[in-house]
Amino acid sequence: MRRLLRREMPGIIGLLTDEHDFRAMRHYRSFAFDDYAAYLAGVEDLLRSRAAQGIHTMLALLDPEEYADFCADTGLTPDSPSSRSRFTAEIATTGPTIPYDGEPLTDLIPVLIEEAVRKATWEYASTLLARLGACAVCGKDIGQEAFARARDLLIRVLDTAAPGHQHMVCSVSATPENLVAVLHVDTDADGATQLDDAKTLEFTTVLALGLAALPGGLVVRTSAPSSRDRIYGWRLRAGDLEPLTAGEVFDAYCTDIDSGDPISPESGVDYCVPPHLGPHGPTPGHHH
Repeated sequence: MRRLLRREMPGIIGLLTDEHDFRAMRHYRSFAFDDYAAYLAGVEDLLRSRAAQGIHTMLALLDPEEYADFCADTGLTPDSPSSRSRFTAEIATTGPTIPYDGEPLTDLIPVLIEEAVRKATWEYASTLLARLGACAVCGKDIGQEAFARARDLLIRVLDTAAPGHQHMVCSVSATPENLVAVLHVDTDADGATQLDDAKTLEFTTVLALGLAALPGGLVVRTSAPSSRDRIYGWRLRAGDLEPLTAGEVFDAYCTDIDSGDPISPESGVDYCVPPHLGPHGPTPGHHH
């Protein structure tokens, strides 16, 4: 009976995703691991064992700084396995998690990190939007208006995209570092799109922040079988998307970001002007 019940109970494992975080946790005497590679091997063995018993397991990112803050806020002793268990249960509901389906941990760790970065980006962009407050001219909430504008523009970008796979990147110049959101969209010949709701929300939030307050850009790469990839984009300016020229797109993709030196263009790629999005634009004479 206990074995049957165990199979009905899902689990969550907090995972340290790099050696720096692992070393931080070693400051606690109750943390019994002393080698990161051995730690990962042990976690992987546990995951495989649970999977062999038919037990579903989720992985969550265990951040030592967040763990220390959690213990300070809740009054728990950080040097305790039970406190780590409590924290793992907490991040299972509030933080990024991914399911374990038998993949090697070396493949899952980058995915978990990407999920954490994506969630942090969305939360920070949402916070900055909320801080913009109301417009001094019209009294409307600037963040809400920008989000509605971003949602409309994203729909029109997708409506004008050629059938195929769209790899979309929106970057916004923020402090202390740029915010980047990525969205993958598949569009069929009838114009129907397949979107991930959560990632679309996050992408739209970053786009809204760029439209409302910060400089940035939006780039689309369209791929389809038996055709050359097409890359085009816009800069975010005054609540609207301003088309980049084909030369500007080429320069952006064929220049090394760190050194500024030119790099060879990709083969099978066309650097293009973006399609026309239609007549709708920001309200004349008034920009939030």
